[in-house]
Amino acid sequence: MPEGHTVHRTANEFNAKFAGSLLQLDSPQGRFSSGAAQVSGTKLLAANAIGKQLFLEFDAELVLRIHLGIYGKWNWVNLAKNADFLALPVKGEVRARFYNSTDLAELRGPTVCEVVPSELAVQVTRRLGPDPINPDPDGQEASRFIDRVAKSAQPIGQLLMDQSVISGVGNVYRAELLFRAGVDPYLPGSSLQQEVVANLWDDAVKLLAVGVKHGFMITRDELFDSHPDKTDRNFVYKREGQPCRICGIEIALAVMQGRKLYWCPRCQK
Repeated sequence: MPEGHTVHRTANEFNAKFAGSLLQLDSPQGRFSSGAAQVSGTKLLAANAIGKQLFLEFDAELVLRIHLGIYGKWNWVNLAKNADFLALPVKGEVRARFYNSTDLAELRGPTVCEVVPSELAVQVTRRLGPDPINPDPDGQEASRFIDRVAKSAQPIGQLLMDQSVISGVGNVYRAELLFRAGVDPYLPGSSLQQEVVANLWDDAVKLLAVGVKHGFMITRDELFDSHPDKTDRNFVYKREGQPCRICGIEIALAVMQGRKLYWCPRCQK
């Protein structure tokens, strides 16, 4: 499942290529035909990402909410270089196509793709936790995260995956944030010192911004300005049985709420 940095990159693409233009929508697959008809031909005002959800704001106070889930993905086409693309047969199950005179985006396999009134979209965003990528000049979003962790007896490894606690963190960032902080994933949130939780937030801000910049997750500081091999980007994720990059002990693997959990038993005591 794409994590928050990927959705923010998609929002940036929509704003750069479509915002302010009359956007055409259709649904070759047919499952989104009625929704596409509601907003096709209207102006896209802005694209916003909160965690793993994308919100496309259109005229007439309508919002298209998209959640990729596990199988959703995007394909982008430059129509200026592929003028006949729209006339070609559609390949695969395309839920929705978005296009203007210069660019096209194809959406396949999303968990959610629905047009809702603006007020309903606001209700959805209020249920989501703070997003480390979105601006937080007054520190309110950081405080929301700290407070939610402090009030919960659930393991911090579980809380970091809860999108009502923090938006955009998935399995990779969960494992890497906890390792970088030296925190045992099984510790209750309420048992952690406020400074530790605040540092988790600050590190999430840092790591997700790196992900937006590069388009993929890098969690080792010395590699932030390079393009490392996929197997070298992280400290513990998918490295079970391999030696810890810091202490040399084997990286452990367990399952927490149906998702694989990676950590170092020595560095994360």
